[in-house]
Amino acid sequence: MSKESSRRSLFKHLNMSHYYLLATILGVVSSYFNISILIESAQVISDNFIKIFKCVSLPIISLSIIVTLSRFKGDDHIKRVWKRTMIYTASTTLIAACVACILYYIISPHNLSLGTNATPHKIPLHQPNYMGYLNTIIPSNIFAPFIEHNVMGVLLISIFIGLAISFIPEDSGKTTISNFFKGAHGIFLVITSMVVKVIPVALFGFITTTLVKLKSGLEMTKLAQYLLVIILANVIQGFIVLPLFLYFNKIKPFTMMRGMLPALSVAFFSKSSAGTLPITMDTMEKKLHVSPKISRLVLPLCTSINMNGCAAFIFSTVIYLMQNYGIEIEFSTMVMWIFISTIAAIGNAGVPMGCFFLSASLLTSMNVPIEILGLILPFYSIIDMVETSLNVWSDACVTKIIDEKMIRT
Repeated sequence: MSKESSRRSLFKHLNMSHYYLLATILGVVSSYFNISILIESAQVISDNFIKIFKCVSLPIISLSIIVTLSRFKGDDHIKRVWKRTMIYTASTTLIAACVACILYYIISPHNLSLGTNATPHKIPLHQPNYMGYLNTIIPSNIFAPFIEHNVMGVLLISIFIGLAISFIPEDSGKTTISNFFKGAHGIFLVITSMVVKVIPVALFGFITTTLVKLKSGLEMTKLAQYLLVIILANVIQGFIVLPLFLYFNKIKPFTMMRGMLPALSVAFFSKSSAGTLPITMDTMEKKLHVSPKISRLVLPLCTSINMNGCAAFIFSTVIYLMQNYGIEIEFSTMVMWIFISTIAAIGNAGVPMGCFFLSASLLTSMNVPIEILGLILPFYSIIDMVETSLNVWSDACVTKIIDEKMIRT
């Protein structure tokens, strides 16, 4: 009996943070000592968890919006939430682009010297351009956005379905369809809670595979200043700008950051803010006590349009390539690209490497050669991890502030 009691006590004190630490240590040890069986297992784990995240994320986005919007006919609550979401999203994304601009001016990255030893990789130009992507937002088939993992298309369909349900006359038909979507939403919330319990296993896979890739010994000297601009822009946005944003709204920033660590860890290693959404939602509701009515509307919306890290990347990358190919970068040019980067980030395609190909599309539209992007490509995985963490952190900040505002009013 005493042994059973001590075992229960051990598991009680061994909370999730300890499991995250154990997963991290195991991942570092596996990659450092090149333990092949663990590395192969980690690759299988990371691949399958990415599939799980993708499988769960879109239904969660869609059902959260449908269920939430179907409830709000007859008051201005939803209008105030949406208005604040758009204002805060646009503001934080614009500030992220401004921070990147200031850092770019201070650091002033040098041009690359492209010789025979630095032949750029070819960028696959068959990727759909940005305007082409915009044409796919309105689907011809209601299931197409889910099959193609088109987040913006899913968002649009879900908004219309949710609003349509709210306008159905009060009868058994409305109750039936509302209960159907509520039940489906409940199913995915249960699935999400199951996934959350085994997240340390996913972290082991993500950490191990990431560290193995980094052991390839990539030479960063030629792009160090450019990369520094992007990384510093994300760090300043995440650790200074957004905490101040929280502080001025009477929220303790670093207490909230500690609470968000599970979601931020998954975002960092999975490189998918949409895929991290179920964990983000679960963390905010259970650890930060955000109302589900707010989190299940604001978070899916922020996941699609709140791209702080993407704005910094687009600005820095476009200016850097323009500079490398002899285009004079004036102050007015940088100001113009602050706004272009902000708008482009808000309308980002939401696909893997979306910011990368969006930058390529913008440069191609100006007839700027994009071969240098091939040199950036090997480092984009690292950039993407930092950007995704910042995007999820920004989503959480916006959601928490809106929740607090709605409570006060």
